Amino acid sequence: MRLHRNLCFAVIDGLTLIFNEGKYADKVIQQLLKRDKRWGARDRGFVAETTYDMVRWKRLYAEIAEVKEPFDRDNLWRMFAVWATLKGIKLPDWKYFEGTPLRKIKGRYDELSKTRRLKESIPDWMDEIGRKELGDAIWSKEIAALNQQADVILRVNTLKTTKEKLQTTLFDLDLETDFVDNHPSALKLRERANVFSTEAFKNGHFEVQDANSQLVAEYLNVKPGMRVVDACAGAGGKTLHLAALMENKGQIIAMDIYSNKLNELKRRAKRNGAHNIENRVIESSKAIKKLYDKADRVLIDAPCSGLGVLRRNPDAKWKLQPEFIDKIKKTQQEILQQYSRMVKVGGQLVYATCSVLPSENQEQVATFLKSESGENFTLVKDNKVLSHKSGFDGFYMALLERNV
Repeated sequence: MRLHRNLCFAVIDGLTLIFNEGKYADKVIQQLLKRDKRWGARDRGFVAETTYDMVRWKRLYAEIAEVKEPFDRDNLWRMFAVWATLKGIKLPDWKYFEGTPLRKIKGRYDELSKTRRLKESIPDWMDEIGRKELGDAIWSKEIAALNQQADVILRVNTLKTTKEKLQTTLFDLDLETDFVDNHPSALKLRERANVFSTEAFKNGHFEVQDANSQLVAEYLNVKPGMRVVDACAGAGGKTLHLAALMENKGQIIAMDIYSNKLNELKRRAKRNGAHNIENRVIESSKAIKKLYDKADRVLIDAPCSGLGVLRRNPDAKWKLQPEFIDKIKKTQQEILQQYSRMVKVGGQLVYATCSVLPSENQEQVATFLKSESGENFTLVKDNKVLSHKSGFDGFYMALLERNV
């Protein structure tokens, strides 16, 4: 691979914003990709993937390059030289790379890779919490899997097409896909591509959604004609899946504390042809109380640490703090206690997170079931999906039933 100056400069500019100004990597990369209209798909791919790679391995590359935060541009070029050397890319004779110690870089990589928190490029506290909750052996495998680049997975919108038809449509656009075992609506791209520019996407034939994320809506056992509440709907990836599973029949009440996310859901629902979704902003507890004992199904896709989705959000490793996890666990329990009251007698509830930590998952469900609010509920089943076993994101989901 030959390095091009303008593409490398874009990466360095992006890293300055992400590392030194606390900007979100996905937003920075979106802006970078608009920088030069002459860039082709390969150029944009280089900028996006290299930036994400450098974010993912920040701690390791900084240790090898012997630089500390805040990083000046020279520091970032040194880290870039580490990235290129470890990838086997020949460094051009630019001034930024003068005196780069190639053999020393490889030697330091071998030495530092003996320590998990350096090898997997994570903060000490994250390594400690993962080890404590999952055990050394499982945590080592899981964090290694969460450092892999995520595949692009599509969820077929069955309100508009079938998996087979969509596969054929994409094949005609030179986008090859494979079915994914045990994920009835999923197609996996063989090679990364910008699927958002396709007519199939613009016409609402699919959404981009991780295969394990697709398990959550299916876990809720919805049927056409039911009244379903998606209590933490956000921008509605799982809400749209529920609409498809319900064949547009019945009612989905999509709730969230952020109106801008629900506005995005409204736009997506229109594109998807999902007509049975009603958005409600949670401005006070009244919005929840109005629905006590009225829902056949309730989905609580709870706010969480997001440790299960580090593959697609690598900068979360550096933004997340241990205090946030303590705080979010309190929020999770409060949401379970309050929102569970919307389930009618005989109805069902799914509690789900995109975390791999038992303290956010099984332990939250156990605490709820021992409480006054949870004494009328029974755990029907739960599913702890780890990334190193599945090859997709880490998730947890528990199906609870309100007893008659």
